[in-house]
Amino acid sequence: MQTIHITGTLIWYYFICPREVWLMSRQVHSFQDNPFLEIGRFLQEESYTREKKSIRLENLELDLIQNKDGRTIIGEVKKSSKFIKSATMQLAFYLKQLEKYGIQSEGQLLFPKERKRITVQLTDSIRQELQAAEEAIHKIVEQQTPPPVVPVKWCRNCAYRDFCFI
Repeated sequence: MQTIHITGTLIWYYFICPREVWLMSRQVHSFQDNPFLEIGRFLQEESYTREKKSIRLENLELDLIQNKDGRTIIGEVKKSSKFIKSATMQLAFYLKQLEKYGIQSEGQLLFPKERKRITVQLTDSIRQELQAAEEAIHKIVEQQTPPPVVPVKWCRNCAYRDFCFI
């Protein structure tokens, strides 16, 4: 059994496709020249240039962090709000992890192309959902083979598509 450190990326993938979780846990990386990944990287680099960016803390990689009126605000930059559930849970995971270090923070999902910001708060129901997701991720990673392909609406543009539909 391999040791797994849950990351925000694994949380993100879990809420989109468990098969991606298994692939990522084994360092199988998606096709990095996928145009959708390139757009996402560009937006992350070029948006919100005045805020501090890409802060790393153990297994966390935060897109943006700022102090506003004595409040710590963590920002997660996304290309589109169509993955709102996975983005919300990823940011909530970061807030939960920071809380373990005694850092009380607020979250904001940032969608520069849509000029949209959504506040994310760490509620009891989100905490429970994160706990269940983390347990499920551990079970997925322990499997010897990846979960079966279950086509979802995101498959068409997925950078992992070749791992599922060859």
